[in-house]
Amino acid sequence: MSAPNNLLFIYRQLRRQYGHPQDQWGLWCKRRKSLPEKEEVIIGAILTQRTNWRNVELAMANLKRHKAGRLKTVYNLAKNNPRKLAMLIRSCGFYKTKVKYLKTAADFFIRNGGVKKISNRPLTKLRDELLQLHGVGPETADSILLYALSKPIFVVDEYTRRLARQKSLAVKSLNYHHLQEFFTRRLPKSYQLYQDFHALIVVGGKDDRVSSG
Repeated sequence: MSAPNNLLFIYRQLRRQYGHPQDQWGLWCKRRKSLPEKEEVIIGAILTQRTNWRNVELAMANLKRHKAGRLKTVYNLAKNNPRKLAMLIRSCGFYKTKVKYLKTAADFFIRNGGVKKISNRPLTKLRDELLQLHGVGPETADSILLYALSKPIFVVDEYTRRLARQKSLAVKSLNYHHLQEFFTRRLPKSYQLYQDFHALIVVGGKDDRVSSG
């Protein structure tokens, strides 16, 4: 594989240009997260669907201001006062739908013993369970697995697809499964590397200065 198509070469290029991922990614790429931080990532992974991160930040700030930034408090609000929860996350768009998604995800973690206990489950089994939850697709499930539960699985999004096109990566398809498999087969199996690489792909993709070459 030529140097420009080598994924580690691309990762090192991004790392030299942008350094360690910052802002949102400062928390998401943090190696030893506290339980509240892990739960914040899970909530954020659901809220960020079909919106930008600034809107998620506003919603998370509202939740924390009302002492509702944990899975248990989000679940209780979704169950007992869904209108209030909807107003707290209104900035994210599709907020009524996301109330339902948050309730389902929070219930899953609470019902199964919490984040720490669930983290001990095998990756494949846990991914299948997450994908069965209403409102959790592959990107959301893998974001939770990688960034909240430290599981070595590569997240694919539109920025990943854009990078593959820009770098003319020799992937046979840009669908989720094929592109994820392309990355995981060519990179060391490391959740730390996967976290940083995916975060830097997003950072680079949002930077208008990045060349398409």
